[in-house]
Amino acid sequence: MNDELLASIEREVLGWPGVSKETGRGGPGQGGFWVPPFTVYRFGRRALGHIHDTGVADLTFPREIHDELISGGRAKPHGAGFASVVSYHIRELEDVPEVVELFRMNYERVKASAERRRKA
Repeated sequence: MNDELLASIEREVLGWPGVSKETGRGGPGQGGFWVPPFTVYRFGRRALGHIHDTGVADLTFPREIHDELISGGRAKPHGAGFASVVSYHIRELEDVPEVVELFRMNYERVKASAERRRKA
């Protein structure tokens, strides 16, 4: 993956309050396939999504949003078929705003959930 594209996404996502990142080495995944190294972005303990070194972003959404993103052509189903996970292939600069928007959608959703729990 183009390091410049990842840096653009990372600058934006890490600029949101409460977001941090962790890196993973990759390795054997469920079903015996290889998981490429990745960077996961979190709000607190909850993952917003991750981006593999290959340039594929994977994000988990509630089923309804997942289905809307796929039917609207904004994302693809996860390559390994994980339920509720969408994938977005980052290939060029024009892909950056769309993948940032997907992370923003998850950020707003997870942040609102944390605020509701805090008030309860």
